[in-house]
Amino acid sequence: MFNINLQSRMPIYEQVYKKVIELIIKGILVENEQLPSVRNLSKELNINPNTVAKAYQELERNKIIYSLSGRGSFVAKTNRNQMKEHILEEFDVCIKEALQSGLTKEELKNRIDGVKL
Repeated sequence: MFNINLQSRMPIYEQVYKKVIELIIKGILVENEQLPSVRNLSKELNINPNTVAKAYQELERNKIIYSLSGRGSFVAKTNRNQMKEHILEEFDVCIKEALQSGLTKEELKNRIDGVKL
């Protein structure tokens, strides 16, 4: 369910953060579902527990998850449409930067069409 790309320029904690959001948007993680413990997820991904803890702290700060002392971290009540809108807003910023840098809309469309999942 969780995976990371060690070759990516994106920090590992950010990859974990974004993966949790992706799983919520897709409905794989649902409200009040318990997330893997920091220790278990760090072992599964073979990364430092502090990295997972940082991702979870950011998720909690943004009210995407909540923690219960001694019980773990859980998916908070979320509005999937709001989460999608937030992602689209980030996308819009990237598009504007690309256009300002001289890329054309056609080049961007071709790039989007070529993205593989």
